[in-house]
Amino acid sequence: MVDETKVPADNQIEGLGGYQYMRRVVLTVLIVVLFAALLFGQSTFRPDTPVHESIEMFGVLLIFLGIAGRLWATLYIGGRKSSEVVTGGPYSITRNPLYVFSTVAAAGVGAQIGSFSGIILFALLCAGAFHIVILREEKFLKQALGAPYEAYLARVPRFLPKLSLYQEGDTGSFKPRLLLNTLLDGLVFLVALPAFELIDGAQQSGVLPVLFRMP
Repeated sequence: MVDETKVPADNQIEGLGGYQYMRRVVLTVLIVVLFAALLFGQSTFRPDTPVHESIEMFGVLLIFLGIAGRLWATLYIGGRKSSEVVTGGPYSITRNPLYVFSTVAAAGVGAQIGSFSGIILFALLCAGAFHIVILREEKFLKQALGAPYEAYLARVPRFLPKLSLYQEGDTGSFKPRLLLNTLLDGLVFLVALPAFELIDGAQQSGVLPVLFRMP
């Protein structure tokens, strides 16, 4: 077995890149599976009611908040995750802001069905899937960063933000390519907006059967 504490920095970055790739795969697969499941589901609130439309609009806000939060986190992490402990900005209140904001955006996707249950279901499934990736990342970073990361683990919560800990910190060097990649990753959430409109139309016209309803 290779001792990762003795692996060159380039290999450490490459190793962490594998977890970041896993994150993208988990996110994509999760959204595709949930879309497929909800092809035959519908909210108990009719599409033309104020409650249904309010839930959808709330979901749109969550999606944009999630995308903006992911960009904010990328400004701070800037490719430094495997070389130093980043503790400023969103990383001062939660160790995994990219996953937190991805979960917020996923909740917004769930809201597009016009259902409170959709919000909760999407958020829980996304957070659960990311939890597995987070645990594997933490194991890698403990070996790569040592005592400073251990101290960070003891001080900052893993997922749910603790706002009282907020510190501005240093954003490091700006990397436009990483910011662009994060933006492109986040745009997958916006696919929910036209997709659910098409699903609603197909269900109302009878093209797609409604097999279950969600409150």
